[in-house]
Amino acid sequence: MFKGVMLLLDFTALSVVGCQWGDEGKGKVTDFLAAQSDVVVRYQGGPNAGHTVVVQNETFKLHHLPCGVLYPGKICILGNGMVLDALTLVAELEGLKKRGIVAEKLFISDRAHLILPYHLRQDSLEEVKRGGGKIGTTLRGIGPAYEDKTTRRGIRVGELRDEKRLKEKIAAVLEEKNELFNKVYGDEGITLQMIEAEYLPAALSLLPYITDTSYLLSSHLDRGDKVLFEGAQGAMLDIDYGTYPYVTSSGTLAGNICSGSGIPPGRVGAVLGVGKSYTTRVGEGPFPTEIKGETAVLIRNRGKEFGTTTGRPRRIGWLDGVALRHACRLNGVQHMALTLFDVLSGVGKLKIATAYRHRNGDLIEQFPAELHILEETTPVYQEYAGWSDDLSAVKNIHDLPQAAQNYIKGVEEIAGAHVSILSVGPRRDQTIWRL
Repeated sequence: MFKGVMLLLDFTALSVVGCQWGDEGKGKVTDFLAAQSDVVVRYQGGPNAGHTVVVQNETFKLHHLPCGVLYPGKICILGNGMVLDALTLVAELEGLKKRGIVAEKLFISDRAHLILPYHLRQDSLEEVKRGGGKIGTTLRGIGPAYEDKTTRRGIRVGELRDEKRLKEKIAAVLEEKNELFNKVYGDEGITLQMIEAEYLPAALSLLPYITDTSYLLSSHLDRGDKVLFEGAQGAMLDIDYGTYPYVTSSGTLAGNICSGSGIPPGRVGAVLGVGKSYTTRVGEGPFPTEIKGETAVLIRNRGKEFGTTTGRPRRIGWLDGVALRHACRLNGVQHMALTLFDVLSGVGKLKIATAYRHRNGDLIEQFPAELHILEETTPVYQEYAGWSDDLSAVKNIHDLPQAAQNYIKGVEEIAGAHVSILSVGPRRDQTIWRL
């Protein structure tokens, strides 16, 4: 095992979190680390997040399931902080089974919440209603499901154990939802029979996987098993510290691991932050370092920057150091994984934003909470020489072109974290560990 792996896995628990607007390549990093772990845990989000993993030139696109599912014998946990679409989850399990992968040690928290068909309908209707002010959601029902959780009308996975009570509760919620759909949106709504016909059979098929995952997880930690916490989305989509309201509906920071999986703060372990060598985001919202034109098209095509879940083309930008520094501080990141580094070869001169300049002349070095301030700024860039070498076969950091090494040093200085992992391609073996 590499010394770098040993340093990171010296902790009983290791957390992998995104440090941008999601899509940072966490899937590959988590998959790489899952090989050295006993338990892999998802603790927030739903099928609006997707991880792409390449195993021996075979591509897997995961939505609900942790990356550990691709390794035989790994324990995979879907924590209480998640919202689950039973149809999507069952389809994902069946899809993997057809490819010879069986999630034999999958456990689902009985306290996680279900995404029901009316959540998807509500998500779509609300987004259309917003018109030009749309959020840019994935239309997967995530927001409405978390909304129902907060307003205490949500339906938890454990309630599948009593089918009669479950149907009664769904019917009661459905009555409220249909009134909303009819009177506010002019939509005919959803019937209980529609839910019973397709959704409930899929949901009830998950019963063998349901348990108290908080207790299960604590038991593994007590035994000294290696636990890997796999985050979804990224810090800049966090409901509190992201570019609100253009954010996801859950807490994406490392601090949410505790409430989303049921463990105390002292058991979170080390935090590994993942960031792209440039910046992307999907959907609406401010994006200070966004670039357009030929360079953006080149990076998008080379980096295959299209949503794992939606297929939408991602917006492209230079590396936003202000946002990265913000994310590393909030997550307590000491080690970073810098991904898609090979994509920058041949791009030409590169830039990293070190601050923002407000239109009134003020220099802004910390990420602002107010959206209008962010929209009134322009990035202050540090420029770096580019390189044209093919990095896909490089195995040692010292074999990189000097310009590439200088860029990595610039990332470390702005983030305040050590780049311990460098990804130079999608495969597991295209990963450089820094000793």
